[in-house]
Amino acid sequence: MNDATDLYPAEVTHSYRMGFTVGEHSAGHMRRILRMFLTRWGLGHLADPAALALTELVANVVRHVPDRRCHVLMLREPEGLRVEVTDGVPGGLIAKAADPLAERGRGLVLVEAVTDRWGVEERADGKTVWFACDA
Repeated sequence: MNDATDLYPAEVTHSYRMGFTVGEHSAGHMRRILRMFLTRWGLGHLADPAALALTELVANVVRHVPDRRCHVLMLREPEGLRVEVTDGVPGGLIAKAADPLAERGRGLVLVEAVTDRWGVEERADGKTVWFACDA
């Protein structure tokens, strides 16, 4: 399902937004879309860390969101790239990255390691997990 792109501030030069029901192989498709936009936006050097971070966020949706529905937003901002994954499950359980020695929950540790910033924003209808990579 393709959702209409929202209006963003003037300083955002490019964006891509899509609604998905994700499955085990969805991250690969999203990585290809991300790489295509990064190349088009002149940010190809961010492809590896951004693709890894996006993979982890999509994997969390597959594992923890019962209906597996999410929206992915990719923004080309003046300082680089911002990617958001929004779903319908409250985010109180992922307020911070897990212990890197834990058996589960290391995905956000990876996101923290390969991006410049990341966070979780609570929404009335769920949460948005985002990351940013500076150009």
